[in-house]
Amino acid sequence: MSEPDLTLTVGAARALHLAAQDMLKPRRQRAAKSDVLAAIRRMGMLQIDTISVVARSPYLVLWSRLGDYQPAWLDELLAEGRLFEYWAHEACFLPIEDYGLYRHRMRDPESMGWKYSATWMRERAGEAATLLEHVRTNGPVRSSDFERSDGKAGGWWEWKAEKRTLEALFTAGELMIARRHNFERVYDLAARVHPGWDDARTPVLEEVRRSFVLRAVRALGLAKASWIPDYHRTRRPHPDPRQLAEEGLLLRARVEGWADPVYIHPEHAVLARQAASGALAPSLTSLLSPFDPIVWDRRRALELFGFDYRLECYTPADKRKYGYFTLPILRRGALVGRVDAKAHRKSGEFELRNVVFEQGVRTSARLLQDVAAAVRRCARWHGCPRVRLTRAVPEGVGMRLGAALASEQAKDEAGASA
Repeated sequence: MSEPDLTLTVGAARALHLAAQDMLKPRRQRAAKSDVLAAIRRMGMLQIDTISVVARSPYLVLWSRLGDYQPAWLDELLAEGRLFEYWAHEACFLPIEDYGLYRHRMRDPESMGWKYSATWMRERAGEAATLLEHVRTNGPVRSSDFERSDGKAGGWWEWKAEKRTLEALFTAGELMIARRHNFERVYDLAARVHPGWDDARTPVLEEVRRSFVLRAVRALGLAKASWIPDYHRTRRPHPDPRQLAEEGLLLRARVEGWADPVYIHPEHAVLARQAASGALAPSLTSLLSPFDPIVWDRRRALELFGFDYRLECYTPADKRKYGYFTLPILRRGALVGRVDAKAHRKSGEFELRNVVFEQGVRTSARLLQDVAAAVRRCARWHGCPRVRLTRAVPEGVGMRLGAALASEQAKDEAGASA
């Protein structure tokens, strides 16, 4: 195999990754509904999470890319059948044209781990059949349509029987999510949600596996072989990207200081050369969801950005280092810190409970102004005109960040009164 003909610095690799994720530069045009679908297609998927101390993750991921937009557009695209929900990286919104790529998972639900219990479905076969008939006869249902009968409280692992069965039928592809109501899933028969599908169109499994590799590399901009399986959470055997490169389906390159080659999708060949020449200059500063593709693979975030990130919402409060739901801070091509934020929507206040900048980051006036502006944009989008800073690290940066936030608020107020 020939040596890679393209060499990138780590900074150029980051720029290429951010360009592929549409996170290189601030957006200039106001977003439209079609941009929501385009962003999801570019990422390949949009991960779902229900935590709502700030905007729920899928809405926040889109805001990071689109700026101010209408969150209802995401719900509308699902209800219109242009998106569907299924297990990809985890539970995700996916473009409907990709439905066939996931049919093998639906047809082999026992391979999906905790997402499907064969024992449960075997023991509850009669109840599952009754539930399906109820949906067929009476139309879509929500979990909340069924009352608990086991005397237990709700919780992550204490789903009521009907909820567990609905989720199992969803994983098996017999039910789909027709829409969401107040973010609660509304289940209906797959044949009604996606009536145009015919299983005869399901691609062969080997083709699907190769497609997932190509799509992951395209979404990431560039990828080590070890990064690829995590994107779609694929199982072995994994196609070898070296073979795909030999077939001309991927390009090989190297990053200075890295022993392993990286792979680039041919669609990004021009971008890759721009990155290598230093022509891609990241200028966007934004807050990221913990479930943003840029950081959801913790090992990749460490290798590419030197950013050691863990989500601590499942960690006992007294053992948390940074906070409950910390949002990484992306600033001009680097992950420079994290903020534990909470949107107090009723009072109109966006609280920064803890802002921590990475060791070695120079907290210059320009950096703090960039971060303050990003926080203010995020707060406004949440309907919170006021920002309150509770704590910042390292010591001494809080007063300067507070001044930058006050400066940005003054700009907002001057603009509003003009």
